[in-house]
Amino acid sequence: MLSALSVIGCLRNDEGGVVHAELRFDNGIIMIGPVADTEFGQHMKQPDETGGAVTQCVYIIVPDVDAHYSRARNAGAEILLDIKDQDYGGRDYTCRDPQGHIWSFGTYNPWAA
Repeated sequence: MLSALSVIGCLRNDEGGVVHAELRFDNGIIMIGPVADTEFGQHMKQPDETGGAVTQCVYIIVPDVDAHYSRARNAGAEILLDIKDQDYGGRDYTCRDPQGHIWSFGTYNPWAA
């Protein structure tokens, strides 16, 4: 059985924007945050600074992708690839977050028997 993705920490600026968030999935953590004028941030660009292009995409396995898709769509996510069954197995969709990054969510699990 797959675990749910959960927020374990979120730091906001004075305007309410997220400056750092930590998401937990099983024993892994995904850390996210905006590009900032910091030593690390100097090596990053937001998609709107590259003409909308991104150089990576995260695929997260979720146990009920249809429910996940509905929540994302109802929350206003920009759906790039609508939910569908894939020829290689699994069901997934792809969206863009408010900062322009692309995320895919689905049921395809290459480690499943």
